[in-house]
Amino acid sequence: MSMKETLQQLRESSLGAITAAENIDALEALRVKYLGKKGELTTILKQMGALSAEDRPIVGQLANEVRETLTYNIEQRRKTLSEKLLEMRLSSETLDITMPGKPVEIGKKHPLNTVLDEAKDIFISMGFTIAEGPEVELSIYNFDKLNTQEGHPARDRQDTFYFTDDDSLLLRTQTSPVQVRVMETQPLPIRIISPGRVYRKDEVDATHSPMFHQIEGLVVDRGITMGDLKGTLNTLVRQLYGENTVTRFRPHHFPFTEPSCEVDVQCFECGGRGCRVCKGEGWIELLGAGMVHPKVLEGCGIDSSVYSGFAFGIGLERMAMRRFNISDLRLIYENDVRFLSQF
Repeated sequence: MSMKETLQQLRESSLGAITAAENIDALEALRVKYLGKKGELTTILKQMGALSAEDRPIVGQLANEVRETLTYNIEQRRKTLSEKLLEMRLSSETLDITMPGKPVEIGKKHPLNTVLDEAKDIFISMGFTIAEGPEVELSIYNFDKLNTQEGHPARDRQDTFYFTDDDSLLLRTQTSPVQVRVMETQPLPIRIISPGRVYRKDEVDATHSPMFHQIEGLVVDRGITMGDLKGTLNTLVRQLYGENTVTRFRPHHFPFTEPSCEVDVQCFECGGRGCRVCKGEGWIELLGAGMVHPKVLEGCGIDSSVYSGFAFGIGLERMAMRRFNISDLRLIYENDVRFLSQF
């Protein structure tokens, strides 16, 4: 068989195979078989050296025509197979737009964040700004600069989470260190709140947790009195819980304030009669407060003979419990959707 006849036979057999290819992979295999470096057409062309000078141009032209024909038909078949594949995908992935959609559950703000945002708005309306500080704190800021000296029960390892053997680094037990940092760096007068997480080794019960949240406040200016403190806190409590909310100020002792007090709100569960939430007392402790101790002011470079101030620390969880009538603090942390969806 002459080379010309071999080329013509290759064209006829290959076109039939290309037309019969059922998928892209099979088509690619045929391309390699006929047009690849070791393909049938390449093998035939390698024999052209044996042709006479008269036959070589004729066979070369025919070989180019066969190559072009095969290439064109392979591309046309590839396009046809691609279109069929797309049609199959579109058919299998068709959506019935008349069917009702699936309802999307939208989350809600956590009750702690709700109360925190309300408290922030109230304090901002009274001229306060928001300050933040580190949760991993130095003992000198958490205790020493707040007039809490060595030997105080709050510094005991049974009450505080320490990182170092010398007790110099700890998880802050209050956000009061932020107040010290502000007094050391910001000009007077000062009016700030410092919300954030704090940590103490408390046993978990209906009103206690080893991790909880505080909102602490600080005001330092000329002529600040205990009356300013009571007015500020009563404004906060009544805007949060209503004008008829009953509060109680009790004398107390804190190393960093003098005089000091604790502020209670009447138990929302029993109305003051006594229950497990208030531990039979009829009142729930909401916050501690007092006039900033002169030693604290002087330690931050503030002249206590010219300036005075007040400070307070509020438990955010207890505020939320009072705000939403939650009877057990543990519910706030359990992430039960049935509970959280109520707010």
